[in-house]
Amino acid sequence: MTLRSLSVLVVGAGIAGLALARMLALRGADVTVLEQAPAITEVGAGLQISPNGTAVLRAIGLDNALRRTGTPVARRVILRDARDRAVTSLDLSDLDRPDDYLLVHRADLIDVLAEGARAAGAQLRLLHQVSEVRAGPRPRVISAQGACHAAELVIAADGLHSRLGAALNVRGAPRFTGHVAWRATIPETEAADAVEVFMGPGRHLVTYPLRGGRMRNIVAVEERRDWVPESWSHCDDPDNLRAAFAAMGPRVQALTGAVTQVNLWGLFRHPVAARWTGENVALVGDAAHPTLPFLGQGANMALEDAWVLARLLDDMPDRAQALRRYQDTRRPRVTRAINAASGNAWKYHLKTPVAPLAHLGLSVLGRTAPRLLTGGFRWLYDHDVTGGASLVAQASSSTQTGT
Repeated sequence: MTLRSLSVLVVGAGIAGLALARMLALRGADVTVLEQAPAITEVGAGLQISPNGTAVLRAIGLDNALRRTGTPVARRVILRDARDRAVTSLDLSDLDRPDDYLLVHRADLIDVLAEGARAAGAQLRLLHQVSEVRAGPRPRVISAQGACHAAELVIAADGLHSRLGAALNVRGAPRFTGHVAWRATIPETEAADAVEVFMGPGRHLVTYPLRGGRMRNIVAVEERRDWVPESWSHCDDPDNLRAAFAAMGPRVQALTGAVTQVNLWGLFRHPVAARWTGENVALVGDAAHPTLPFLGQGANMALEDAWVLARLLDDMPDRAQALRRYQDTRRPRVTRAINAASGNAWKYHLKTPVAPLAHLGLSVLGRTAPRLLTGGFRWLYDHDVTGGASLVAQASSSTQTGT
């Protein structure tokens, strides 16, 4: 393995940063993760890890650990209208890896990745707020406290407001999409295996079970002219959520009625970064390509990024060439996923008289040619950036042979 003893600083202990830290450490790199928070924690929220993301978790030996947290497997995606009537259902068993569509509590995934990074030998350092990342022959990370950290390679996995992302790119103001989203979890006693999408005029609500059916995730999106802070930490009154969905059916009323705490954030469209890499530095995940939540691919694209970057660094002795290949390899796929997500919301928000006709068409298609519905996602879900590789097996073999 060509990464033996390579010193790497990873900025940010989110999904991308922790996954990458494990991948590089298993390949022999000396990895330190710098995180500004006082603890490796996440707020309670759900996310969908589709088969393309689960393939990466399997390759780094963490998929079973995640499943043991009680992560449900999604078998269906059910589309319902504003009155709760089923429009159509997407059978996820048609996918190449039907057992790999996971409904994950974000905190559980972070815990599994953090433990996996530590077990591989990565160091996690908390309370390190980064103010600057400087590319160069030996790149440096400057903390807000004035401390300077140097390494042979620096990877920024610090999300939307990445310091390195701002240094590499001149970014214009993000564009408000005209959508806001509420996110909440509620207690649940029913073990289910479906993602449900309730579609109404100018709004939709997505819900699915978490943690073995003990909890349910809710994401509710409304079209709005008003701008709200672009932050997941903006708390809102649950009554505002209930008022926005008051015209929906009894199932939605029951879901929103059970909400006691909710976060609200405005959804903004950001361009994919023009530059992902510099001299011995690179961006991964949202730091390079923030995405809207209409396709559930933010975490999955981050996992794919991490795998491709680590593999190329290991396979290609010329680090500059490996970094360039990383951007060239990943940019077309993430751009396609982001564009697909950006174009998804309007399909759920149709109004009369278009909505009944569109829903009828979906219903007929679901009954007569159901594979056409799932077939439209095969380019996304059936893709496996790992090619079925097992990094854990490779690392074990390398240790045994002393290479």
